[in-house]
Amino acid sequence: MADTVGMDDYSLARVPAEARYPWWSIAVQRFGQVSALTQFLLGATLGFGMDFWGAFWALTIGAVILEFGMIFVGIIGMREGLSTSMLARWTGFGRGGSAVIGLAIGISLIGWFGVQSGVSARGLSALIGGPPEWVWAIAFGLAVTAIVMLGFHSMAWTAYLTVPLFLALVAWSIISELSSHPFGTLVSSPPPGPAMTLLQGVALVAGSLMVGAVITPDMTRFNRSAADVVKQTLVGVTLGEYVIGLSGVLLAHAVGSSDVIAIVTSSVGLVGTLVIVAGTLKINDWNLYSSGLGIVNFVVVITGRRPNRAVVTAVVGVAGTLLGAAGILDQFSNFLLILGVVFPPIAGIMIAEYFVVRRWRGRLAEGRAEGAAPSSSPMWVPMTLVIWLVASLVGQYVTAGLGSVNSLVVAFLLYVACGKLGLVREVGTAPSDIAISEGVRA
Repeated sequence: MADTVGMDDYSLARVPAEARYPWWSIAVQRFGQVSALTQFLLGATLGFGMDFWGAFWALTIGAVILEFGMIFVGIIGMREGLSTSMLARWTGFGRGGSAVIGLAIGISLIGWFGVQSGVSARGLSALIGGPPEWVWAIAFGLAVTAIVMLGFHSMAWTAYLTVPLFLALVAWSIISELSSHPFGTLVSSPPPGPAMTLLQGVALVAGSLMVGAVITPDMTRFNRSAADVVKQTLVGVTLGEYVIGLSGVLLAHAVGSSDVIAIVTSSVGLVGTLVIVAGTLKINDWNLYSSGLGIVNFVVVITGRRPNRAVVTAVVGVAGTLLGAAGILDQFSNFLLILGVVFPPIAGIMIAEYFVVRRWRGRLAEGRAEGAAPSSSPMWVPMTLVIWLVASLVGQYVTAGLGSVNSLVVAFLLYVACGKLGLVREVGTAPSDIAISEGVRA
């Protein structure tokens, strides 16, 4: 019965050529990830503690860091047609390590799912009252879960509808609020709150989408070329950071507050309600989608059984919904900082293995043309787990520089060095359990 629920969406298979999408279709979804209510929250947080140009450079540097990781990891996903947690088996982590990554991604994105649900619930409760915030959080969580259970195609149409709606409605709210404030005054005004340094600002920006950078293959496995990956990343991330992030900065300066819900939904009534609905749907579906893919890989490795992606999505969606109802939004800033140092090493290791060390590159290529699985994968790669831990600790505790960049660069360099010295070795070999693409979509 479970096999007939929803769409499996190649959760354990390569995405075949005929199932790929034009770059602009995926770019809309990438932009939808960045142009969310939480991006306003980020922009308002920066604007509350920084002047306009300080926030501008924080957004710019953070975007460049994110785009670097997204492009290289995204190209890997496009070439191989596999999700992040599945790719990890042949990009340095092995089958066991990929289960750890799948679980880490799943848990983290459940948290993001809860954050987004909390943002929406708080806004709707403030706008139209009615039931308490936790009821709104549950309603949104279950609605998004239903969309994601139907798969990538359903999510694409959600983005087509909600991204233009969100931008139009947000422009309405911004113009309404900023029309009474001279632009030059807002740009030159000091931050209304406690000062934030440039490094702190960049760390928040990079942390806000660092998990998004790591899970890029979940999206780019539906791309058709490396050029498409580059185009959609540059367009989606750059526009999202500047259009939404800088708007949040200006609004924080205008009203002297970092409360994004009060700012963005200042035009109460139907417009404010639709802003929240559109802003939640177009980002939270990807949080849940990638979380489900990661958990599917984890379950396969641990139990040897292949669960239905849509059923896993339903379970994960309920968990995230409950987190949103419990108020995970209150831990937002701390949540971002933790993500900013734990996940960059994953991208650094994957890039180092695939493009430089290439220890398992040949094995990964087996059967690619036919949409088939490689014959086997390493079971464990102990050195990789050590590098991941060391790089994360460097990102957390080394005060010089930027934690997220430090952890990514350290992971990349350590992996390359250990790979060239022959220290990156597999312990055990596992037969592949990736399905042939044509047989697993429905």
